[in-house]
Amino acid sequence: FETNAIAFSHHLEYWEKSEVLQRPTRSWELIQLGNSGPPIETEAGWLVLTHGVGPMRTYTLSAMLLDRNDPMRVISILDEPLLSPTPEQRNGYVPNVVYSCGSLKAGNNLMIPFGISDQSIGVAVAQIDDLLTMLTDRGARQQAPPRKWTK
Repeated sequence: FETNAIAFSHHLEYWEKSEVLQRPTRSWELIQLGNSGPPIETEAGWLVLTHGVGPMRTYTLSAMLLDRNDPMRVISILDEPLLSPTPEQRNGYVPNVVYSCGSLKAGNNLMIPFGISDQSIGVAVAQIDDLLTMLTDRGARQQAPPRKWTK
């Protein structure tokens, strides 16, 4: 199965061994799990958009928050998708898909361009403060304190 992992490099040629940050545990990410663009630095930590594939090959977007000083430490992960295909977005060349390769921070807004069923595109806009509240107060599975990774 796929995971979200992190790796570090001092030279961009040689990379340290990657460490798993997230394994698929929610129904909407059990078939596939991955990153959806580079992390966004916030005061609360690194905001990372993710994608998951669940039953009927439905692609969804979600988010997790990593510790700002120790990005190998997951603070929380949303328990529900951030963005799922609506009934109007379900039909297309590849049905049931919303997918993003990144986002753009504009002030307190996070602009998330996303593909819709490989047929059209959309842009979701979320307030970063709202996302951070979702990740720190409610709607997220809080993670344990820093973990020791087993190989």
